[in-house]
Amino acid sequence: MLRHLHIQNYAIMDEISMDLSSGLQVITGETGAGKSITAGALSLVLGERADTGVLMHRDKKCIVEAAFDMESRKEIEQFLTENGLDAEQELILRREISASGKSRAFINDTPVNLDQLRKLSLQLVDLHQQFDMMLLAESGFQLSVLDALAAQTPLLGDYLQCYRQLRVLQKDLEGLKARQAQADKENDYHKFLYTELQEA
Repeated sequence: MLRHLHIQNYAIMDEISMDLSSGLQVITGETGAGKSITAGALSLVLGERADTGVLMHRDKKCIVEAAFDMESRKEIEQFLTENGLDAEQELILRREISASGKSRAFINDTPVNLDQLRKLSLQLVDLHQQFDMMLLAESGFQLSVLDALAAQTPLLGDYLQCYRQLRVLQKDLEGLKARQAQADKENDYHKFLYTELQEA
């Protein structure tokens, strides 16, 4: 769960901190109030590409930091372990964009690449924007929601592994059947030649 969001020198925001730790949080406002900019900053810290166009003050770097409650999520702990990152009670993602355009990403104060940040972010936030509700009609998305709610990730992993093995075996079987058909064809031809020779 997202607990805290800190945005500094991003678009029209000089510096803002949001405490999101207690219950449902709703961000509302008129057009131009900064709702989309807040969502953009969150996207940035989750691994979106960035450029110097997001800098409010061109001589200072932009910093976006998001703190998440770990809530004993095994898949996140596993990701951190596999990538040599420290697992703590609070997970802190930070993104910095310098005035020169260089971007740096951190997970719990350890530098990471954008790919690592994106992979972890997929397990943390489901960010929906204006037309994203169309995903609800897709059966693949519906199945992923059901799998997430059922908390059966290990079972799903076992199933996918078995399914992949089945597909490989099916392909092998099809190949063997094709070879058998070819061998039968050649056998029939050789029998025909043998019969012809015997009659001759």
